[in-house]
This record gives sequence, C-alpha cells and structure tokens, in this order.
Amino acid sequence: MSTIEVEIRRLPQMSVVCAQVTSPHPEADAWEKLSAWAEPAGLLKHPGAHPVFGFNNPPPEADAPVYGYELWISVDPETPAASGLERKDFPGGLYAVTTCRVLGDPHGSVPEVWQHLLAWSKDHGYRWRQTHELERLVNPGAPEEEITLELYLPIEED
Repeated sequence: MSTIEVEIRRLPQMSVVCAQVTSPHPEADAWEKLSAWAEPAGLLKHPGAHPVFGFNNPPPEADAPVYGYELWISVDPETPAASGLERKDFPGGLYAVTTCRVLGDPHGSVPEVWQHLLAWSKDHGYRWRQTHELERLVNPGAPEEEITLELYLPIEED
C-alpha cells in the first residue's frame, strides 16, 4: 500500500450554518436538510467560498444502527440560518489534511484513511488536538461513487 499524501493547513475562523441528523443514514439525511436551504441560496455553486464540512455527531456505537452526522457550510457572518438549521462560529486551527474517495480509494475505506492520517501525524511530530475531525466535501452533491473528501485531523505539535 502506498503512503498517503498529507498537507498541514490552518483553517480560519468561520461562521457556519449546520444541519445535524441522527438516523440510520445521517450523512445523506443531513445533506438533504442542508442542501434544501443552501442550494436555493446559491451557496453550493461556490464550494471554494462556501466549503462544506461534516463529522459524526454523536459518533456511531458498536452494533447501533443509528448515529449522528453534522454538516456545516461556511457563510458570511450576517447570513441567517433557515428554520431547523443552526448558526455556529468555528474557531479554526491547525489540521493535517489528506484526500480520499468515499468509495474505491486505493488507501482503503474512509475509517482506514483516518487511521493512516493519525499514524502519519504521530510519525511527523504532531498529536491530536481535542476538537472535531472534519470531512470536507470536495464535490458537494456528486453521486456517492464520485464523492471525494478532504479529511482534516486537528493537530498540535508534540
């Protein structure tokens, strides 16, 4: 297996609008909820200006079919959230970042790529910073077989 490519990035402070769903398929359900508001607002046409991030919330438990997922879209601080969505301020920070495909990535499944990213960070003098691990949708709205993610592991120097 080849080694993953990793960049160190500093995410800026952001205002975000979020959709959180707990269900058997929370990623798809959270996307439906967020995109129903963000698409008509024109925010999905500009993924560079309005990146979409997600993370497990609450995380899956062993043998439990239901878990949570939260999606964020970066917005201007004055952008109001629609009913059923929440506004938050994200402080940003330092992250180790790699890219993977949801299906068919040569480095393994998304959880396996997360493990490779954590191992890379430890091997390069970083430790996990206790905050959200983020998954940025590179191509929001793409069919599942084409979805690419950037995985953001929060880090600090050892």
